[in-house]
Amino acid sequence: QVQLVESGGGLVQPGGSLRVTCRPSRSDFRFNSINWYRRVPGNQRHFVAGITSAGTTNYADSVKGRFMITRDSAKNTGYLQMNSLKPEDTAVYYCNAHLEDYTRGYAAGGRFYWGNGTLITVSS
Repeated sequence: QVQLVESGGGLVQPGGSLRVTCRPSRSDFRFNSINWYRRVPGNQRHFVAGITSAGTTNYADSVKGRFMITRDSAKNTGYLQMNSLKPEDTAVYYCNAHLEDYTRGYAAGGRFYWGNGTLITVSS
């Protein structure tokens, strides 16, 4: 089985920057699309940013101009660069990605997976 592994969370001061990464636990599962969601305790998960297999990006209005989603296909890794962070950005950030199964040596279909989340706290 494959899992999505997130890293890079932590504590940052308001106005600071942080980058979180997402990668599959197995190299024979490859990214198609990648999305990031976030959830404040007690609330639902909300979409933050997404990138398609073609590189088209989409952002929530609340993060436009501050966050940037990218992908490195060679490293099979997705990134969310977060700048000008605000206290209201404090949340658990989740990677949600469509992974293609290459365990047979060819694309054999895929589905969406969720990571376990990484906590980002923006506070002075």
